[in-house]
Amino acid sequence: MGFAAQDIVPISEARARLTELSEEVVAGAEKILTKNGAAHVAIVDVRKLDYYHALEQEHAALVLLNEAELGLREYMAGQRIPRADILKVLD
Repeated sequence: MGFAAQDIVPISEARARLTELSEEVVAGAEKILTKNGAAHVAIVDVRKLDYYHALEQEHAALVLLNEAELGLREYMAGQRIPRADILKVLD
């Protein structure tokens, strides 16, 4: 998603326009607030934020499942050492 010039707002300006900016965000816009000319924070609708968090959790679960599958495939192919054997070496 790209941002239009009106979506990039200095923090100093945002202080005075917070109500207006929040209404634009609820209507679907996302705002980038800048500090000293550089992107600093974003204002997004809370529903989108919840969605973003759900996507992060789903991604983390998929990464764990992929790692588990890889480990199982390697174990079944004899490429992994059983836990009991590792513990014997460590004792």
